[in-house]
Amino acid sequence: MSTKLSPPTTPNYGSIPITTTTTTSTPSTVDSFITFTAHKTQTLISHHRPWHQLLSLSSFSLPSSYSDAMSRIRRNLNYFRFNYSLFILIILFLSLLWHPFSMIVFLLLFLLWIFLYFSRDEPIFVYNHSIDDRFVLLALTIVTVLALAFTNVGFNVLISLIVGFSVVGLHAAFRSVDDLFLDEDDVSSGGFTSTSEGQPLRPAYARV
Repeated sequence: MSTKLSPPTTPNYGSIPITTTTTTSTPSTVDSFITFTAHKTQTLISHHRPWHQLLSLSSFSLPSSYSDAMSRIRRNLNYFRFNYSLFILIILFLSLLWHPFSMIVFLLLFLLWIFLYFSRDEPIFVYNHSIDDRFVLLALTIVTVLALAFTNVGFNVLISLIVGFSVVGLHAAFRSVDDLFLDEDDVSSGGFTSTSEGQPLRPAYARV
């Protein structure tokens, strides 16, 4: 009786199974946030009026009358409202340095200011109706004052607003508007352009 032997099998030593995985690279959340923040910061900087134009000593003069002072205040408040708003917010922030919780609330509110007012390129629409910048500014101011008042810093907020509005009012009254001229596209909304440095400066705010 004969038995048929099968050839010996040699173990396949040294062979390591290789698995290939295909990964798709997606932008990280951190990179997206940095890019978004950089874009908003650039927009924020580009929207304000030049500070040297705001603080130019040669532009200051005494108003000729009470009506002239009120006219200057109205025009300067409209033209420099971005700079004035930022100045008052800085005064408000400085008054909260010794109140950590109120400062956190203020920083959260400041994000609202950035996204809804300072860095906004287009008007806000509510039920297909555009909202004027001045209403947005008024609403943000009321929300900020009320929110900070509920954090037991009402006195600090009051003093800061008195100081801020007093400085802004004096500046607006004594800052001449001779170099600010109406633009055809902004007559209805009270906007102005400047002829300083030989180039017209168009307002970057959203117009209604």
